[in-house]
Amino acid sequence: MCVDLFRSSGWGAFPRCSGMSRCVVSEQEKQGVFSVSHLMNTYARLPVTFVKGEGVWLWDDQGNRYLDALSGIAVCGVGHCHPELTKALCEQAAALVHTSNLYHIQNQERLADRLTSLSGLDKAFFCNSGAESNEAAIKLARLYGHNQGIALPTIIVMERSFHGRTMATLTATGNRKTQAGFEPLLTGFVRVPYDDLEAVNKVAVDNREVVAILLETYQGEGGVNFPQASYLQGLRKICDQNNWLLMLDEVQCGLGRTGKWFAFQHSSIVPDVMTLAKGLGSGLPIGACLAGGKVAEVFKPGNHASTFGGNPLACRAALATLDVIEQEGLMANAVAIGSFMREEFKQKLHAWQNVLKIRGQGMMIGIELPLPCGELVSEALKRHLLINVTSEKVVRLLPALNMQKTEAAQIVNEVSDLVSRFLEKSRGKQ
Repeated sequence: MCVDLFRSSGWGAFPRCSGMSRCVVSEQEKQGVFSVSHLMNTYARLPVTFVKGEGVWLWDDQGNRYLDALSGIAVCGVGHCHPELTKALCEQAAALVHTSNLYHIQNQERLADRLTSLSGLDKAFFCNSGAESNEAAIKLARLYGHNQGIALPTIIVMERSFHGRTMATLTATGNRKTQAGFEPLLTGFVRVPYDDLEAVNKVAVDNREVVAILLETYQGEGGVNFPQASYLQGLRKICDQNNWLLMLDEVQCGLGRTGKWFAFQHSSIVPDVMTLAKGLGSGLPIGACLAGGKVAEVFKPGNHASTFGGNPLACRAALATLDVIEQEGLMANAVAIGSFMREEFKQKLHAWQNVLKIRGQGMMIGIELPLPCGELVSEALKRHLLINVTSEKVVRLLPALNMQKTEAAQIVNEVSDLVSRFLEKSRGKQ
């Protein structure tokens, strides 16, 4: 049980353990030192351990403060330890954490109502991650196809895409390096270039087994890529003409990150299926697969399930997250601060404009360099700044939606200096 839930109402207020629920921590854990790690070697972890967060800042176990320009890879959209989120989690943990999806869950129903209202879709399935939500979408498309009498339901997917690391989502992902070693991959996917309507039209002529298109509205892992303004509208038209499903992965770009609730809303279309995760729970594991129209009722009892999906705690976190985004005007802030950062980058990196590409929408920003620049991540860490490099050459910035201009300016100054020094050094080696 949580007791003495709040000692203050400010950022970073932590619940206190007491009574029978005492936290036992070894001296090694206190010092952040483990001579031998028993974790599988699935991450090349950076040499830092964070123990506290407040807004857009993190503190390590040595007391050093870091400016977070990544927000847990687009997860902590309302910042770390937002007081409203912390309050909601403690209240829910003290009331009920888990029952089962065999029973009605009030928070789940409330969240489904909220998301369908915001998106224009009709039904929601809840799970625990982005990969799981995309897995649900793939199963939904296949079942939809079989119901139409199609023997091998096929989904069009995109080059440079990323949809997860389960076998189905790994197959859908357009990154050969991610797939290598996990063959045989699944059948039932056709890959085309992103932002290329003609390639999709060609598949429509050549393959009569297609039932859906699955793509990230804006690509994240693939290099922070944004399509032409008419691209999604074109895909919507093709899907309508062929009775296909348009399925949008908004795991990274959704939930206010681009200045609207969902990135597809910039194109004035509505998909048939949309997947969410990351920023939905502000750090609590939750994913969602939303569906509308002809596909909303395709799943029946027994077709799909998730033991922990839509549990009371995760749904309460999501509801609190949506409340904070709405009540604090964070989508408008994402537009304003994101625009400020991109303009500042253009000015500070003007000398390198012939080799740089700066792109973004809201708080989703990519700076593409002409050569691999992964070393910038560790260099930024030395400056107590958290950034990311994706697709080998793209500095990816995903700040919290409530970041203020002074903090954004600090990110711009530090990243601009890092990029300039890197390019100058690289030029000197040529």
